[in-house]
Amino acid sequence: MTETRTHSTGTSAPPIAVVTGTSSGIGRATALALATGGYRVFAGVRQHEHGQALVREARALGVNLVPLIIDVTDAASISAAASDVTAAAGDDGIAALVNNAGIGMTWPLESIPLHELRRIFEVNVFGQVAVIQAFLPLLRSAAGRIVNIGSIGDRLSLPFGAPLNSSKWAVASITESLRIELRPSGIHVVLIEPASIRTDAVQKVDDDAKRVLAEMGPSHLALYGQAYQSMVQRALQQERNGSDPKLVADTVLRALSARRPRTRYLAGKDGRLLAFVARWAPDRLFDRIRVRLFGLPRKFGAAHQPIGAAR
Repeated sequence: MTETRTHSTGTSAPPIAVVTGTSSGIGRATALALATGGYRVFAGVRQHEHGQALVREARALGVNLVPLIIDVTDAASISAAASDVTAAAGDDGIAALVNNAGIGMTWPLESIPLHELRRIFEVNVFGQVAVIQAFLPLLRSAAGRIVNIGSIGDRLSLPFGAPLNSSKWAVASITESLRIELRPSGIHVVLIEPASIRTDAVQKVDDDAKRVLAEMGPSHLALYGQAYQSMVQRALQQERNGSDPKLVADTVLRALSARRPRTRYLAGKDGRLLAFVARWAPDRLFDRIRVRLFGLPRKFGAAHQPIGAAR
């Protein structure tokens, strides 16, 4: 359990944690775990009904949390959310900000519409920075902690995964810089790197992949369609067999409760193995591993051969 803080009135109150992207998956599991662990949780959602569903789930566990309407791509929404939390926290500030809001996306880079690429960076990168900027005064008041939910994809890049992977690499870089910048303020900044996690987003990934195939032009479909479908299906299988989101939530709790937290935490099935291979395997060898792992054409120049000749 977390320690409570004593207000100037002599009353004690649980420390406040703000979590974004709590309508499902890792965010929902984290909000519930923090509430169970003794935090007063402000759970960020974009839609009122998602917040109410989370409240009901929390009550079934014997705890409470506060829905917080926030769209990380909307400056007015972020400002309003920060004002609501400020009114609740007062001079005590907040103990934790967990940045989990984000979207996934796969595309061949040659065919991705640039507005789609800008959208994922707007949510996964610019939105995270905007939220951090808005809540830093509250964190500084309490010498709180920032936990950014990244991905094992910030250590390696997957074929057709550049939109998501590049945004997560950006988050990892931002986290590292911020960690050093906030040392004088006594604010720890931690990166959580989930690997294969079983969430509700699996079906969404499948639906999005079908949309991508439908929107590809005929020439790009001929070049990438078969390989893209193979990658998506194998990636989905890994996610379906992945770890429970609660594993990530428990990792967040450890990062918040440790006297001196690690700078990075791996979480989820195959995370340590993938991190090891990404660090030590030469690039060409790692390329061959990824080609085999996702069932892609193995021969260099295979696109100039008839379909099936490269396998």
